[in-house]
Amino acid sequence: MPVRKKAPEDLTAKKALALEVIDRLKKEYPDAGCTLDYDHAWQLLVSVRLAAQCTDARVNIVVQELFAKYPGVNELAAADPADIEAIVRRCGLGHSKARDISACMRKLRDEFGSKVPEDFDALLSLPGVGRKSANLMMGDVFGQPAIVTDTHCIRLCNRIGLVDNVKEPAKVEKALWKLIPPEEGSDFCHRLVYHGREVCTARTKPYCDRCCLNDICPKIGV
Repeated sequence: MPVRKKAPEDLTAKKALALEVIDRLKKEYPDAGCTLDYDHAWQLLVSVRLAAQCTDARVNIVVQELFAKYPGVNELAAADPADIEAIVRRCGLGHSKARDISACMRKLRDEFGSKVPEDFDALLSLPGVGRKSANLMMGDVFGQPAIVTDTHCIRLCNRIGLVDNVKEPAKVEKALWKLIPPEEGSDFCHRLVYHGREVCTARTKPYCDRCCLNDICPKIGV
């Protein structure tokens, strides 16, 4: 039988659990980082939009052609959305993603001097950019405190007991800000992605027997 711990109920206990989870995941995935390839901030902005309902691995392949053809914000802003769609449709939802990428690049060109703004609210003003994307940019590009609530983060934080049956990304983010030291947030979320893919999987029964959190995880939903 798997070892089961009771989920912590009060904020102090959840903070203690969070710190222990952070420490163990650091040791398990010391080099975890963003799995989307990029050289410039605007490229990550494009890739994270393409990654919706698509694997990062596929996005990394598709953007090679896109960035070769349109090597900068101005070039992509001037591109016909139909030409963008022809390249990115392999990521799924090609029409809406191409539309958002085109509109986003035009706004960067016209309102931000073709540069990605280092401001959370300004990022949210860009077409196709939500809180998850804005947090990713703040954390990975600008080195600012960030909590990226992707599907792995939401699923694992519920399973571990850091949040209690909370599925809405904004609510999970708000709860985690109370638990996770600001300087740890971005890397912690990246490590949850690695752990969710390799051990605490969604499509198969999680591999609790080889999980570094086995003895402290209440295994909610398992």
